[in-house]
Amino acid sequence: MRSANYFFYYTYIGLVIAAGFWGAFINPYFDYRLLFDFDTQSLPDFQRINMMSQYRFLRAIELGFGLFSILFVKNVFSEKKFNSFFIITMGAGVLSRIISIVMDGSPSFLMYFFLGFELIGVLVIYFYSLKLIAQNDIT
Repeated sequence: MRSANYFFYYTYIGLVIAAGFWGAFINPYFDYRLLFDFDTQSLPDFQRINMMSQYRFLRAIELGFGLFSILFVKNVFSEKKFNSFFIITMGAGVLSRIISIVMDGSPSFLMYFFLGFELIGVLVIYFYSLKLIAQNDIT
């Protein structure tokens, strides 16, 4: 279970860092084309500029969570408050995807893939963390 835990932890965090950095600072327009099949240039300037500002902001927050998770990886698996923060944050992302399906409709295959990967990942990390708590490795 340890190997699966760290596989999901590092692949998830790696993607969060890469996507966060890319979307905030490099090319969010590409994200819109790839993820949403949407050309942002079709919007009037006011709407496009505000949408991109918010998107870059959210991607920067995503990047920050990824950097936090890398910088404090030992804490995440040794201190309950760090572990709880990580599990709650990752779990909130999974829950938001599920709520979106219920409220907004069926997304693309790629979004279902992310949901499945993140759901399995948060469950593996959660149950591995419970094992550590039971062994008093998390305080």
